Amino acid sequence: MPEKTDMTQMTEMTAIVQRTYGGPEVLVPESRLLPEPASTQVRIAVAAAGVHLLDTVLREGETGPFGRAVLPTTPGREVAGTVDAVGDDVHAHWLGRRVVAHLGPLSGGYASHALAPVSSLIELADHLDPAEAVAMVGTGRTALGILEEAAIGPGDTVLVTSAAGGLGVLLVQAAVRAGATVVGVAGGARKTALVASYGAEAVDYLEPSWAGKVAAVLGSERPLTVVLDGVGGAVGRAALELVSPGGRLVMFGYTSGAVVPLTAQDVLERGVAVTAAIGARMFARPGGIQALAEQAVGRLAAGEWRPEVTTYRLEEAAEAHRALAARETTGKVVLLT
Repeated sequence: MPEKTDMTQMTEMTAIVQRTYGGPEVLVPESRLLPEPASTQVRIAVAAAGVHLLDTVLREGETGPFGRAVLPTTPGREVAGTVDAVGDDVHAHWLGRRVVAHLGPLSGGYASHALAPVSSLIELADHLDPAEAVAMVGTGRTALGILEEAAIGPGDTVLVTSAAGGLGVLLVQAAVRAGATVVGVAGGARKTALVASYGAEAVDYLEPSWAGKVAAVLGSERPLTVVLDGVGGAVGRAALELVSPGGRLVMFGYTSGAVVPLTAQDVLERGVAVTAAIGARMFARPGGIQALAEQAVGRLAAGEWRPEVTTYRLEEAAEAHRALAARETTGKVVLLT
């Protein structure tokens, strides 16, 4: 095996460090020693790091799918950049390669350098933007899992809630590409304009009568067959009530803070199928979630998906968290180093 050499002479890096639970202000840039990769890891000189709504929940001390954040911590599980060091059991051909990776239960993404298992790496073609690649490796793979469950076809009429978010814009594009009639629900004129630019009918859910407007847009000749909902709560419930008999509600989150209120009686009376597309189901699928990440990056490389990104500098991580929680952003939020 060729000799492996560290491609940088740096000894320190910049990282966003959280030492207490709390608001965005607990995210503080610090200088730290450059980490060395373990035997099956690589070190990535980070160009872009993804910010997830889950990050804001963990920051406050809530428990996520991997447990509660252990402090002190550097948040972030999605990174793109260049491999600049490799562990003893990793082939040297990875050195200098542009890659994107989801760190899984690890953290450390909000930094100028991050460690990643070599098994998580997806190589990036030269023409791919790191920020857009970050949008694919986490959000894109989730979108593919949702689409597998939804099984959208040309005869469908699809409603996407939170359609201007990172997931929403991908789901809208995929449904339009599948030949479905698509209505995207988003908050405010700027976001509805973005949704419309992707080929969907756009409705502002900040208007009290938004559900009636969706019904009016579709009319009696285009019954709603699929709802893709990541908002939950009252918005998800209103969307459920629009679904025609034989339709399906695919849930993938509850950014409102509450799941869609429904009972088995609702399912029986309305004649709809209700399913959850993320969580245990996605981890149990054949091929696992790494295969979905690779497919999502492939869609980006092929020009089939055009992610929307809102970028901040790494040092602005606190502001990125604040804006994301306040629903001021569109698409995927990404930190640039």
